[in-house]
Amino acid sequence: MTTSSYREREYGRAPVDRGPVPVARSGRHARPEDPRGDVYLQVQASPEFQEIRRRYRDFAFPMSALFLAWYLAYVLASTMARDLMARRIVGEFNVALAFGLAQFASTFVFTWLYARHAVRKRDRAALDLRWVTQERFR
Repeated sequence: MTTSSYREREYGRAPVDRGPVPVARSGRHARPEDPRGDVYLQVQASPEFQEIRRRYRDFAFPMSALFLAWYLAYVLASTMARDLMARRIVGEFNVALAFGLAQFASTFVFTWLYARHAVRKRDRAALDLRWVTQERFR
């Protein structure tokens, strides 16, 4: 939010649409063409990059769905199965506390699985692709 639009709202005036900011194409303020832009577009379209993205998606989406289902199971059990959640395991330690601690533990397990997957399936391929990209700039 710019200062002028803040002041216009503050004093009850309607904001003025000034349109998009023009980009200088020539002259002193022109942005030079970035030769790297084409290389990055080529890398993005390459089969190697698409394979890295596929490996990421194949892991991240199912794990995210699993984590969300696991969390929702805890929330639903807490609201709908109160008798089950109140059942004592040892002393004052009940099923709800065990379930809650399992939520924290599962967060660390999912993080560890993600890091392991990244090292085994994506990091080497991404590093190789990075070196290929850097060689194109030399």
